Amino acid sequence: MQELIEKLKAEAGLTDEQAKKAVETIKNYVVEKFPMLEGAVGSLFGH
Repeated sequence: MQELIEKLKAEAGLTDEQAKKAVETIKNYVVEKFPMLEGAVGSLFGH
């Protein structure tokens, strides 16, 4: 997940806090829309 945060900071110009919130929002959205992927999403994002 840290790699994605760093990429968002570098490419989108986000602050550390903004990048972390963006990743968390995406993770929650995917789990909400595709609950069957919760385990995979958790593994991907380290939660």
